[in-house]
Amino acid sequence: MSTPFTPAEVRHAVELLASRSLIRLVTEIDDNGAIPPRRLAGTLHDLSTHQLRSASDTARAHGLVRIAPGSGLELTEAGAELADLYDAMARWARRHAVPAPVCEFSRRIRHVLDLLAPSLSTERADALSPLTGDGAEAGLARPRTLLIQWLADNPKVARVPEPEPVA
Repeated sequence: MSTPFTPAEVRHAVELLASRSLIRLVTEIDDNGAIPPRRLAGTLHDLSTHQLRSASDTARAHGLVRIAPGSGLELTEAGAELADLYDAMARWARRHAVPAPVCEFSRRIRHVLDLLAPSLSTERADALSPLTGDGAEAGLARPRTLLIQWLADNPKVARVPEPEPVA
C-alpha cells in the first residue's frame, strides 16, 4: 500500500491522533456510549477543562464525534473506526510490552504512532522494511495498513493547516 503523505502531514496526523485527551474522549465514548456535554468533566475527570474543550472541538472539527440530541457526544463512523485503530495499536503494544510492560493506554498509542510515523512519509519509504521483517515490528504491518486506510478515508486529519495571514 502506498504512503502518500509528506513529512509535515505525518507529523500533523501523529500529533493529532496521539493527543492523550483525544484518545481518552474517543475510547471513553467507544467503551461506554454517548456522553452528555455537561457530564464530560465528571466522566473524564483526569482532564482539565481546557483539555476537554480542545479534545471535543478537535474531534468535532475532524468528524470523529457529533452531538446527538438527547444523548450527547457520540462517535461518528470515522470515530468508531479510529477507536478500532487505537485498539489494534494497543493490542500490538501490549503483546510486545512497549513502551513498558505496564503503562497507560494513551502512552501505548503514542508509542505505536511514533514507530509507524517514519514509514508513512513519501520521503521515507525505506522505513517500511523493519515493519515487514521477522522481528516484533513485523506485527506493525497490520496497524500500519489500518492507519494508512483510516488516514486516506479521513484526509482532514493529515492536512496541515495553512498559516494564518499576518494582518
